[in-house]
Amino acid sequence: MIKKVLIANRGEIAVRIIRTCREMGIGTVAICSDIDKDALHAQLADETVCIGPMPAKDSYLRMDRILSATLATGADAIHPGFGFLSENSKFAALCRKCNITFIGPSAEVIDRMGNKSEARKTMMEAGIPVVPGTREPVLSAEDGKKAADEMGYPVMIKASAGGGGKGMRIVQSEEEFIQHFETASQEAKSSFGDGTMYIEKYIPKARHIEFQILADNYGNVVHLGERDCSIQRRHQKMIEEAPSFVINEELRRTMGAAAIKAAKAADYSNAGTIEFILDQKNCFYFIEMNTRIQVEHGVTEMVTGIDLIREQIKIADGEKFSFTQEDIKIQGHSIECRINAENPNKNFMPSPGLVTSLHMPGGNGVRIDSALYAGYWIPAAYDSLIVKLMVHDANRELAIQKMRGVLGELVIEGIDTNIDFQYRIINHEDYIKGKTDTGFVERLLSGNGG
Repeated sequence: MIKKVLIANRGEIAVRIIRTCREMGIGTVAICSDIDKDALHAQLADETVCIGPMPAKDSYLRMDRILSATLATGADAIHPGFGFLSENSKFAALCRKCNITFIGPSAEVIDRMGNKSEARKTMMEAGIPVVPGTREPVLSAEDGKKAADEMGYPVMIKASAGGGGKGMRIVQSEEEFIQHFETASQEAKSSFGDGTMYIEKYIPKARHIEFQILADNYGNVVHLGERDCSIQRRHQKMIEEAPSFVINEELRRTMGAAAIKAAKAADYSNAGTIEFILDQKNCFYFIEMNTRIQVEHGVTEMVTGIDLIREQIKIADGEKFSFTQEDIKIQGHSIECRINAENPNKNFMPSPGLVTSLHMPGGNGVRIDSALYAGYWIPAAYDSLIVKLMVHDANRELAIQKMRGVLGELVIEGIDTNIDFQYRIINHEDYIKGKTDTGFVERLLSGNGG
């Protein structure tokens, strides 16, 4: 039995994991950098270990220090959250070597599915629809251009080891390919230590649809429905919904079956996400698999009633599912707005600093995932996400109305935020009518409508 979990993360996801562990009677250990000593996750955990200075490379990415803290505190499991080391196969392998339970898939699966080129090959062999593109990794701009010229423009350049929108560029013509490839490759090398790329055909006006899956260690795989993540800027998600406005029951069954098939092809266990692009003809294509819990997992929890962190821990502890696919029901509609410390009027420039005043909304069907409090200093070194604002109601129209209310009530003073920009999206006619795609925000910012 898992008795104590070290959370190898910070911020709201660390707080989220600590709360579920507490409900399960499991002890918790937080790690923190020196600037995070007063952070909420460091205060809520049963024990806290400072593992280094503010830069993530000297603290939250230091595998040796995290493992030492785990062994020193007697924790028998590590939950990596998302970001940082959550999809690092070396870290998962080191946990296994140290007899520490890694709450996630095996190192081999992370390695296979974390490399986007390898993931595409795995899905192709399993018969899962994949966006047309290169089968092998692309190592040079010249080889990439040759492949792009053959498949036709526009194309999408993507980092093989990437995620979170980094190392990605849309290329509209052959004249701009070389420059975009070299820029994306350098960005990928800086972010992931790997500049290997691959090329996909770009599908315009598509929706980003992802299916949440759970897989235990006994071959049982279920999906918990889809999330629509089409509202995004520069491939960074801003608003997520469950279920999707455009997915009917027949398409949900088809895509859900494909997601389960994909997870089985990867020999997957624990929580994961199968991500698809859905074109205007309702044809869907696999784009990648995230081998971790997602930022937006809360909207799925709100429409299914299933605690995904709890299920992750139970799976890692060797338990079989207590439910089947038929037991999972999608009820109502949930929306999440990501509130960031940034200034949309200054090209979304990050806005670290002191939170001088804070008021969080509440009420029936409102959920706030955050590590924010009045008097907290938001450091400049980490991601700008500070509040995940979620609502749930009987249908999408009511959920939108509820989100308007909570966005209007949320008060964060002392820093700049994107609250007003999110309010602008929620009230946009095209958003209300569900006429959105992955290019919606960019068109809104350019003044060309939604």
